[in-house]
Amino acid sequence: MRRQKRDMNTRAFDRGYQAGVSGRSIDYCPHADSEHRQNWICGWREGRSDQWDGLTGVSGVHKLRVS
Repeated sequence: MRRQKRDMNTRAFDRGYQAGVSGRSIDYCPHADSEHRQNWICGWREGRSDQWDGLTGVSGVHKLRVS
């Protein structure tokens, strides 16, 4: 748990991915810092791509990270 909190770039990417898969808009990016915002947007784009490819729910389980 502590490792996730320390690495904010990975956490931003993961949160962006979750937002993208759930269909949220890119306007909901919570980060003001440019580096964290870029990682969130990259995750969001990958999440949206996976949503469009149908990798949501059980079919997308293989994309989850196990920490």
